[in-house]
Amino acid sequence: MGDPVWQWSAVRTAAAIREGEISAEAVAEAHLERMRAANPAVNAVVVDMSEEALAAARATDRARARGRRLDALAGVPITIKENVDFEGRPNLNGVAANAPLVAPAHAPVVANLLGAGATCLGLTNTPEFSMRAHTDNPVHGETRNPWDASITCGGSSGGAGAATALGIGCIGHGNDIGGSLRWPAHCNGLATIRPTQGRVPAFNPSAPSERTMMAQMMSTQGPMAREVADVRLGLSVMARRDARDPFQVPAPLEGSEVPKRAILAKVPEEMEADPGVMGIVRAAADRLADAGWAVEERALPDVPGLFRLWADVLINEMDVSAGAGMLSVGSEDFAEVWGAYKAFSRELDLRGFVAACAERITRQRAWMALLEERPVILTPCSLQPTWAPGADLGGPETVRRLFAEHLTFISIFNLLGLPTAAVPAGLLDGRPVGVQLTATRFREDVALDAAEAVEDGVLCRALWAREDA
Repeated sequence: MGDPVWQWSAVRTAAAIREGEISAEAVAEAHLERMRAANPAVNAVVVDMSEEALAAARATDRARARGRRLDALAGVPITIKENVDFEGRPNLNGVAANAPLVAPAHAPVVANLLGAGATCLGLTNTPEFSMRAHTDNPVHGETRNPWDASITCGGSSGGAGAATALGIGCIGHGNDIGGSLRWPAHCNGLATIRPTQGRVPAFNPSAPSERTMMAQMMSTQGPMAREVADVRLGLSVMARRDARDPFQVPAPLEGSEVPKRAILAKVPEEMEADPGVMGIVRAAADRLADAGWAVEERALPDVPGLFRLWADVLINEMDVSAGAGMLSVGSEDFAEVWGAYKAFSRELDLRGFVAACAERITRQRAWMALLEERPVILTPCSLQPTWAPGADLGGPETVRRLFAEHLTFISIFNLLGLPTAAVPAGLLDGRPVGVQLTATRFREDVALDAAEAVEDGVLCRALWAREDA
């Protein structure tokens, strides 16, 4: 007996619909049935778009019956994170006060996905203002990790992560300014990529003002999936041109061959790493070596300093541009977490902020030189086992420690602007552990090639097997 349709990859699903093996409507019905069965326990999809999904699937079937050429994602079920504009719907971003922000048009990433024929099942949960590493908000409530409710599903794309792991959609849309794709991918056993800034167009027509400078430079849109091949497919569609983003760069998605030389990052002395986690990271490095990559373990340039710089420039800018506004409508939990963020970042005056932004370029230059020598850098997603839901409500010192021990290797690549893939590497006590593969600017193909070398099957099959046990 074959795998259930909802377990199929995006690549397989798209091919099966194109070739007439299955109808798009049957695919949509299978995923919607899965959503009805699995979503109530985790609260990942918070806006049900079943009727729209079936209508879109039937339109795909009619197009195929008329002999029309189907686009890359025709009939492939996806989800969209509820912090980008979906025409006609409020962009809540986890905040009830955002209800008047009804999207007058699709955001570019939504337009690209739907324009390629994807079938949107629904919108996924995100924390307030997409500003926590755990997904919970007063509007929709908490999203639970499908592997283990005692650990976080991650954030801010935690709803997308939990849904995709469960088989609700083949590809989940998310975004990332400090780890909001890679952290939930790690927590839920998924693959993803934080693309180079400018690869995927971004714009919210409902936004009352433009994004600030650090958001322009560090925030990216990307796909989450159960297999690296699906991440590659999703990225190819998301990256289609949209003139509304002046920062989008029409760079090719594939480049010339690079030497297969990689760095396995040493953990800085001031950071504590769990032996079980690091055992999985080293096993991933061994798989990379087995695939023909020469892997050298070495220290990376001032990782703790990079993390501090990321926190300083991002939190200071957000505080000046939006801090008071967010606090005026956010919950007590949000206020507590925001206060903790401000406590572990240094308060900068204008001169200090300008100097910090300039320092970013110096650091980028050093890492670009390193990647010329070794085109891939392998790092942990997290140095410690995944924390509990709500652990970020433990006060400023707890939050500083959580970020320093868990997210440092994730957040620094937003500051550096480098494409970074995450891929499941194994299970620790039955919970997923991922690793990151970073390449130079606009070489997402190299990062994904390395991720495919590390990939060891579909980790989520272990999750689904529990249901059959």
